[in-house]
Amino acid sequence: MKRDTSFFCTDCGNESAKWMGKCPACGAWNTFAEQPAEQPAAGKKRSSKTASAAPSEPPVRLDSVRLAEEVRVSTGLEEADRVLGGGAVAGALYLLSGDPGVGKSTLLMQICGALSRRHKVLYCSGEESVRQLRLRGERLSSSEMLVLAQTELEGLLAAVKSEKPDFLAVDSIQTMRSETLNGAPGSVSQVRECALALMRMAKDEGVTVFLVGHITKEGAIAGPKVLEHMVDCVLYLEGDRHLRVLRAEKNRFGSTREIGVFEMAGDGLREVPNPSETLLAGRPVNVSGTCVACIMEGVRPVLAEIQALVTPTPFPSPRRTVSGLEYNRAMLLLAVLEKRAGLYVGNQDAYINVVGGLRVSDTSVDLPALLALASSHMDKPLPPDLAAFGEVGLAGELRGVPFIDQRLSEAYRLGFTAAIIPNVKNTPIPEGMKVMKAKTLKNACSLVFD
Repeated sequence: MKRDTSFFCTDCGNESAKWMGKCPACGAWNTFAEQPAEQPAAGKKRSSKTASAAPSEPPVRLDSVRLAEEVRVSTGLEEADRVLGGGAVAGALYLLSGDPGVGKSTLLMQICGALSRRHKVLYCSGEESVRQLRLRGERLSSSEMLVLAQTELEGLLAAVKSEKPDFLAVDSIQTMRSETLNGAPGSVSQVRECALALMRMAKDEGVTVFLVGHITKEGAIAGPKVLEHMVDCVLYLEGDRHLRVLRAEKNRFGSTREIGVFEMAGDGLREVPNPSETLLAGRPVNVSGTCVACIMEGVRPVLAEIQALVTPTPFPSPRRTVSGLEYNRAMLLLAVLEKRAGLYVGNQDAYINVVGGLRVSDTSVDLPALLALASSHMDKPLPPDLAAFGEVGLAGELRGVPFIDQRLSEAYRLGFTAAIIPNVKNTPIPEGMKVMKAKTLKNACSLVFD
């Protein structure tokens, strides 16, 4: 009997005839969703004799593959080029995702507008009409690209075949559907099939494809997890009301450590070439619970303000709230502060925040976060011209971090004349800057609070 519906794992795309609590392929729980069963294209039968089929192209030696002279193409936005690893790669498949309203379509249209001045660009939207695209294009000064309002995959591929663009933008992949399947747009089977067809077209024709992907309420990209495995680069646009941060979660052609910083304006997203000044704007002076950290995003040092608030709680279980840092890492730092620095916070609420909406994974933020917590606990402000960085171990020791000289130079350039760093030998110190080296967290606290 032919099934009308199937169950798909939203994480890996595994298909099952019945609902299961745990996916047997990836082990995820409660990820199976019911979708219409896939229907093969009319007139095509699946063959099991694939082992004896001859390859469409013979294998070649890797060193004999000829590369084009221009491997990367600048997007026209330096911050985006930084995240992509120097520019867009011909024939690559990029996936751009983020919260609703964060500026995904705005950023993509600005990139396409800059590319259309030197290349042929086709912008396909399944969410807006051609007139709406014209209105947004005028606001963003992007009017030279080709636009198409289409939700059918076959119609889009026909337009690509006839126009032969260098770049293709699809906004969004969840609105596309293939006539060969009965599922609704956005279903697991439709997203997988449409993304696979666009990937084949990008590799065969050498067209660089940008896809916009929606996210679920849990923050994951909607659709099967195979979508993220399929593309060459996964980009996330995140941030607060004004500041936007573009980062790469996956990049086959570059590093995933770089970030691009933008601010939202009336004419679209504007690049922020010096994010340190923007992140430190409005920093309070002579207020306890704040410390400036110098983190590394790729090869670029960035100064960020770490704020902490420690206050007594009337409840038996104190509250812990962390924004911008990994929660488990923050709990570890609180334990080290209590055990190694002698500051009891077990009966107090603790709040930690990285100003500007940054999400920091650099372990050098350990020391400034602990100094901010200690400052709030003792209600003693740190010197306004002091910066700090260093990794803190469970024994309370301060460990060295890479790129110390670049961090100190960036802090001194922005007016910080003092710094607390781990006790590392042969450290270049900028002339006129007072650098205090500490071996332990307790030693660092005594340098600024005693």
